[in-house]
Amino acid sequence: MAGPVRQPIDTKNLDKYIREHVPEIATPLDVKQFGFGQSNPTYLLTSHPRPAESGSGQGKRYVLRKKPPGKLLSKTAHQVEREYRILHALRDTDVPVPRVHVLCEDEAVIGTAFYIMEFLDGRVFTDPGMPGVSPGERNEMWRSAIHTLSTLHNIPYTSASLNLSSFGKHSGFYNRQIRTFTSLARHQALTRDAETGIPIGPLPHLDELSSFFANKSSSSSNSTTTKKDSKSKKYSQPKDKTTLVHGDFKIDNLIFHKTRPRVIGVLDWEMATLGHPLSDVVSLFAPFLPHTWGVDGAESSLNLGSPSLPPPTDNPEEQRQGLPTLDECISLYAAGSGYDVRPDLAWGRAFAGFRGAVIMQGIAARYALRQASSASAREFGAMAWPTAENVWGLVREMQGMEADARKGKL
Repeated sequence: MAGPVRQPIDTKNLDKYIREHVPEIATPLDVKQFGFGQSNPTYLLTSHPRPAESGSGQGKRYVLRKKPPGKLLSKTAHQVEREYRILHALRDTDVPVPRVHVLCEDEAVIGTAFYIMEFLDGRVFTDPGMPGVSPGERNEMWRSAIHTLSTLHNIPYTSASLNLSSFGKHSGFYNRQIRTFTSLARHQALTRDAETGIPIGPLPHLDELSSFFANKSSSSSNSTTTKKDSKSKKYSQPKDKTTLVHGDFKIDNLIFHKTRPRVIGVLDWEMATLGHPLSDVVSLFAPFLPHTWGVDGAESSLNLGSPSLPPPTDNPEEQRQGLPTLDECISLYAAGSGYDVRPDLAWGRAFAGFRGAVIMQGIAARYALRQASSASAREFGAMAWPTAENVWGLVREMQGMEADARKGKL
């Protein structure tokens, strides 16, 4: 939850700006900073009760999201302006999002662009096992999360009323992602520690990973692949699809109702774009992939479990009761979206690991520059290198299975 401010902001300037541009928010404001999350600094704003509200005992709460201070490593990251745009566009849709109050792009106010949104008073789970709830409620909450994701992917992004047709390109998502994250990884590797002057260094096997994921020599799901040669074509880049995607859709970015098992808000939209829905599906379902996950769910020496979200199999038995299985999750999503991800899941999970390694390297780079917003940034960023090694191990495993399949056809 929110605690002491680690990255101070000019509260006097902020109060002045709010009085002039958002009069519905009472000033002065008490400011605290949220500790969870690794990217954009996020603050809890609490207003002092106005006379008419004095009986409530506390003022209203809001959330401020801003860019990190200093020179940013990437122009594509920390785009609070895009977050504001997508939240504003989705306000009247079936996708639950907090109401936004204002976007300020004037860096003179608190040093960077920022926006203010409503505070949603609900439950946030950093553990996807959702400790402390009944098995029945746990099952319904996961179903609500999956329903929310399929609802997002069904949004008609070309609708004139949403004004999101220009939010991203309408094809070639994974190819763009490969180019973007490969270039970003190379750039981040050059970042020097503010104290030691030593570069954080490159990710292992970057060129080989980039080459593997760019392979489109064969299509995956929804293709004309025959039963005879399906094995050898299974692990290539999936067939292109385009929906509105969140970019980091997982349980800890959802807010659930305080007493009911339903999602009331989706947060952290800075990576939202038009892209392949598989990316969001893999992100949400990652906790259900076995901790030592190999190709096709087989046991492997690899450990691709999310470092911040241990899989439910690591939780005590009582915290696993009520959780849907991976197969049930896939079927629920397919029923709502019309897309069965089973043929694409292995490739998608491997790419998510690669992407995650680059993101963690970015956290390490921001820590090196002393820009990271999370108290645990140093430890989280250090996981980039072993994660990249794990992904390379999985890719080698996939390549070996493809080679065996080709030999079997000779």
